[in-house]
Amino acid sequence: MNRSKSHDDSVIGMIRNDPELAVEYLRIAFEELDEDGGQASFLTALRHVVEARGGMAEIAEKAGLSRESLYRALSPKGNPTLRTMRQVVHATGMTFAALM
Repeated sequence: MNRSKSHDDSVIGMIRNDPELAVEYLRIAFEELDEDGGQASFLTALRHVVEARGGMAEIAEKAGLSRESLYRALSPKGNPTLRTMRQVVHATGMTFAALM
């Protein structure tokens, strides 16, 4: 297993074990959106939360998206619409308001 995958798995495990951590983790990533690399970092954080909260297939279904669309939207070069972001955040059981 490569280092990045191991790190991702560790973060996902921590979020899975501490649901409140998901909100704090996304809140920090949201606060850093305007910095260089902030968008990719936020999408990575949201991808971690999605994996911890049921996985891509389950969250995609809850969000009304195809799994492929969700993967594409949350990729490091993804450029999801605000509507997609809202649907995904809500499908994980959170709101954007909780991130402020």
